[in-house]
Amino acid sequence: MSKIQRVLILFAHPSIHTSEVNKPLFEAASHQKNVTLVDLYQEYPTYNINIEKEQQRLRDHDVVMFMFPLYWYSTPSILKEWQDLVLEYGFAYGSGGTALKDKRFICALTAGGAEQAYRAEGFNHFTIRELLQPLEQMASLTGMQYLPPFTVFSARTAVEENRLSEHIRCWQVLLQALVNNDVNPKALAKHNTINGFICELKEAQQ
Repeated sequence: MSKIQRVLILFAHPSIHTSEVNKPLFEAASHQKNVTLVDLYQEYPTYNINIEKEQQRLRDHDVVMFMFPLYWYSTPSILKEWQDLVLEYGFAYGSGGTALKDKRFICALTAGGAEQAYRAEGFNHFTIRELLQPLEQMASLTGMQYLPPFTVFSARTAVEENRLSEHIRCWQVLLQALVNNDVNPKALAKHNTINGFICELKEAQQ
C-alpha cells in the first residue's frame, strides 16, 4: 500500500475577496485530510517571510504546491519573494542542500484565457507548461519531481458558464490522488497539464 503523502499548498492571491474561482478552490482544499493550506498574503502582508518556519513546513511535507492566478505569465510577487528567501543554498540546493530531494512539486493555477490561447499558434504563443519553465527548473535544481500543472482555463467566465462545480470536483480528485500517491511523475513527464490524467481518474471513480 502506498504511503500517504502530506501535501503543502502555498496559496498566493493578492485580492482573494474578489476571487470567483481561486477562493472556492481554496475552501474546498481546506476539507481535505493530509493537506496543509498556507495563505501567503494573509500570513505575510508585509512580505516579512519567516524563513525558518517555511523551511520546516517544506521538511514536514511530501508534496509542495504553488496555487495562484496567472499574473503576466508568472506567479503573484509573493511567491517569487518566497522562493528568493526560503530556497537557500545549503537547504534547497548546493552543498548539503538536499531538504527537498525527491519531494513532488506541482502548480495549480487559474488562467483567464481559453486553453487554445496557450499554444504556439495561439494568442499567448506558449503553452502553460512552457510559461512555467522557471518553476520547472527550480524543481529540477532542488531535486524535486515535477508534475505538470493543474490549470483552470477561461477562469473569468467559469461561474457564468456554470463550470465551477466541475472544476472543484476535478480539484478534489487531484488532491486525493496526491495524498494517496497515485500520481506517477514519469508517466506525466511530457504532458502539458495534469488535467487529462485527473479527468481519467474522475471517470474511473464514477
